[in-house]
Amino acid sequence: MTANEALALWLEHLAHERRSSPRTLEAYSFAARRYLGFLEQHRGEVIALSTLAEVSAGEIRAWLAHLRQGDRPLSPRSLSQALSAIRSFHGFLDRRLNAPNPAVALVRGPKVRPGAPRPVSEDQARGMIAEPALDPDREDWEAARDEAVLTLLYGCGLRISEALSLKRSDAPLPAALRITGKGSKTRIVPVLPAVREAVDAYLAEAPFALAPGGPLFRAKRGGPLSPRHVQATVQNLRGRLGLPASATPHALRHSFATHLLGAGADLRSIQELLGHASLSTTQRYTQVDAAALLSAYSKAHPHA
Repeated sequence: MTANEALALWLEHLAHERRSSPRTLEAYSFAARRYLGFLEQHRGEVIALSTLAEVSAGEIRAWLAHLRQGDRPLSPRSLSQALSAIRSFHGFLDRRLNAPNPAVALVRGPKVRPGAPRPVSEDQARGMIAEPALDPDREDWEAARDEAVLTLLYGCGLRISEALSLKRSDAPLPAALRITGKGSKTRIVPVLPAVREAVDAYLAEAPFALAPGGPLFRAKRGGPLSPRHVQATVQNLRGRLGLPASATPHALRHSFATHLLGAGADLRSIQELLGHASLSTTQRYTQVDAAALLSAYSKAHPHA
């Protein structure tokens, strides 16, 4: 069996058994193909499955160094993600294809210090949601659609992919939505009246006949709305509002969590609402809240 045939089996396993997201599949496939390409060039031969079992820790480190020093050098975080993909690949080769490689465990990735989330303020979040309606270049139904999507991100803490996965049959939105997120994890998310009203306003303006099983949010020509459109929309409006580059669609999800924490919500509840597998991921939001408290203290205290 060739290495590329083994790679195809691994990607099929990720897609159908692990139910990995399209974004994960794309990233893992890209990293593994670069890895195999490097090995072919380094060894000067076509890589077989048996060869992968013999790859040394030094060769893996050389591959990481190649990624770090290439024409488009990767950041420590991207290097860590690439190494994670290769570990997953070799783990599959060990479990399913009887081609273990103990050298993989000897390679350590770069240290990556998890950064604190960068939310927007409550006023900035409101401004981002209201801004599409003020854009003279958009039709009314497009503005209503963009407002509904951004309201879902901030009002329910959804990822872009989760908001765009909603079907027409999901609306009018119920009191709580059942959302399937990363790793096929399902969670229940309460729906605020403001979120329901924003989606209803979009449906009232939508010029398309939406089939119950079809996507709720549509692009200008009637196809499914893409994540790239949402990102481009936010990039445009943050320029008009004078917001920093960190004001992304995902920042609205960060803001959802940070503002709930600031209002007294407990971490466990926020973890469930966001669908985090680990509480340590949710605990990053306490850093943001503590930073806000220290900032307010330094501005208000007479001896600061």
